[in-house]
Amino acid sequence: MADGGELVKATERLLEGRHGRLGSSALRAALVDLYEFWLGRGASAAGVDTAEPGVALVAVGGLGRRELVPFSDLDLLLVHNGNSGVAEIADALWYPLWDAKIGLDHSVRTPGEALKVASEDLRVAMGLLDARHLAGDAELSGRLVAAARDQWRRTARKQLPDLTASVRQRWTRSGEIAQSAEPDLKHGRGGLRDFAVLEALAAAQLTARPGEELLEAKGLLLDVRTELRREIRRERDVLSAPEAELVAGELGFGDRFTLARKLSGAGRTIAYALDVALRSTVEPPRSRFGRRPSRTPLAENVVLHGNEVALARDAVPAKDPALLLRVAAASARTGKPIALGTLKALAESAPELRAPWPAEALNALVELLGAGEGLVDAVESLDRTGLWSRLFPEWGAVRDLPPRSPVHQWTVDRHLVRTCVEAAKLTTTVPRPDLLLIGALLHDIGKGRDADHSELGAKISAQVATRLGLSPADAGTVSAMVRHHLLLPHTATRRDISEPATVARVVKTLDSDLVLVELLHALTQADSLATGPGVWTDWKARLLAELVSGCEEVLRGKGFTAPSPMDEEQRELVASAVASGTGEIRISAHGKVVTVLLAVPARAELLAPAAGVLALNSLEVHSAVLRGHDGGRAGVFTASPKFGSLPDATLLREQFARAVAGTLPLTQRLAAKERDYASPEAPVPPKVLWFDDETSGPDTVVLELRAADRIGLLFRVAGALRRCDAEVRWAKASTLGGAVVDSFAVTPRSGRIEPGWRREVEQAVLTAAS
Repeated sequence: MADGGELVKATERLLEGRHGRLGSSALRAALVDLYEFWLGRGASAAGVDTAEPGVALVAVGGLGRRELVPFSDLDLLLVHNGNSGVAEIADALWYPLWDAKIGLDHSVRTPGEALKVASEDLRVAMGLLDARHLAGDAELSGRLVAAARDQWRRTARKQLPDLTASVRQRWTRSGEIAQSAEPDLKHGRGGLRDFAVLEALAAAQLTARPGEELLEAKGLLLDVRTELRREIRRERDVLSAPEAELVAGELGFGDRFTLARKLSGAGRTIAYALDVALRSTVEPPRSRFGRRPSRTPLAENVVLHGNEVALARDAVPAKDPALLLRVAAASARTGKPIALGTLKALAESAPELRAPWPAEALNALVELLGAGEGLVDAVESLDRTGLWSRLFPEWGAVRDLPPRSPVHQWTVDRHLVRTCVEAAKLTTTVPRPDLLLIGALLHDIGKGRDADHSELGAKISAQVATRLGLSPADAGTVSAMVRHHLLLPHTATRRDISEPATVARVVKTLDSDLVLVELLHALTQADSLATGPGVWTDWKARLLAELVSGCEEVLRGKGFTAPSPMDEEQRELVASAVASGTGEIRISAHGKVVTVLLAVPARAELLAPAAGVLALNSLEVHSAVLRGHDGGRAGVFTASPKFGSLPDATLLREQFARAVAGTLPLTQRLAAKERDYASPEAPVPPKVLWFDDETSGPDTVVLELRAADRIGLLFRVAGALRRCDAEVRWAKASTLGGAVVDSFAVTPRSGRIEPGWRREVEQAVLTAAS
């Protein structure tokens, strides 16, 4: 009998032999040849070729399709005609594979048994469509394969509800390839399992066979899956970022972001094709009298036909420029898909909208963008058929563009659409809902190019807005929204919004335009909600509301009212700290946001011990405002638990008192915690930026640190600032996935910024953050 160990060694030689010479498809072909040769030899030794009555060895799965990827299980079926010795033959075949620890999915059945199981099990029925003869009685194999395919053609339509349900359950478990940071190449939506469903529907003659675009998408997924398993030397179908970098280099894509964009396009191609296929194979419902479903009007020349949005019978797309947008708006509004025939008709004959768009087209676009959740599928249908890029040629730069920051859940194009979905919920809160929706659609349109996406996006959006038919003033507002869509969140989370200078700078930047302020407020919320979980928080909402309120006060002529330097509770805590000669602390929770009030005597350090103790207890600091009063200093910190519940207030108080007194070894404790919990990824090189004229105090500047997030980072930076005699008036910390933007308003303790001081501070901060 053939030795399974030889098969494993031969496989390893194939996997090691590439080094840029053997392509992924060639590797799969070589693996198929190797396994077929070994199984043919083993089958002969086991007596498959000479068995009477007939016995045949049949391959299904990847080996059956001649698409065997490394470390795949072998799917084998031993078919027989009632042979009494088939059990011994099976043992002779299976045991060498088991001994060699080769994954094996096997069965021994007569043709009748195999067909019966296939009639009851969708997975088996679809698997038999890939069945291929390997050894033994070829006529027996041929009869089984033909019968299995005939049975599938006869019964597939009845099994469509179960097939559709299983597909959607799998999507729920495995996510969508196009929108996943770690796509499941096999089971995810738009993956190889979906392509197998497409082929099964074609085998049942319910749909056409996959065309060239689909075959290319499948080929990419197979190549990535092949290289992933070759690189990690084990069975795995989920592509993580470190592995994607290796696979991208092996396949010639340069980096993982380029590969991710290609995978997104491939996944969307397959997912959309399967959506259409499953929908088109369901027969239109008939009324109880046997008539075809009625055509319910939805808009001018747009009807609901059955469960699909379609053209009215007398519609003439070539003479109706806004018809495409009315169809899309009706689909988004009703949540019903656009009929494939309608999409084809529009693609073939809908005229290009000339600039400026007619008012009815602009109105239909606004209706589409404000439709809510249905917008996502409507835009996907237009995009997959080339109609969306006909409306917005600029879309190509962001289509399938992967996010660079891990906090972003979606590709850039999907993020823009999701932002419109969120903005639609806020249209009643702004004076110009139409501009909010258009700004939401375009706010990141400048990404995907080597330029500041806000500045480039402002230019692009001005051109688009003019093309849409907006007035020059409205086009300017949309352009300003795109140019400044990060101004409010960055200011609120990175600057002290209690400073009059901060509010004045925002008002000046926005040209004292109250409508623009309100539009940006809503856009910021929609943008955050469409970014990913946890980006829009109560803390961020409160800061933004305070900043916008301050801007509105100034714009309405009331003047900005800064909060009092220190409230009664802070003064009491400072008095306690002065009396005790050590650190005092109070903590209160407001939902997931924690307010920590700390106080120390005047000569004691506040920021570093506070930051250290909070980090030691897994509290992520968002902001810190430090103030002095009557021989002491107080700090108001906002923070949130990174995980778990709040730490015990008594423990925090005891640790803070020891940290202020210098008896708590914070440096060593935080270093130990970082060793236990630090991310294995390579840190991003830190960077320091300086901003003048952003504070109200003399000789006070803003230092902004951009660095990889680390446990105790704020503690280390605070210590570095203290050693450089830099006094911190306030601090803001903004966490973006694995990176942070920490801002500090600093002033020299000497009272004047001397030459060389900034350079000294910057170097100390960079060293602390490295």
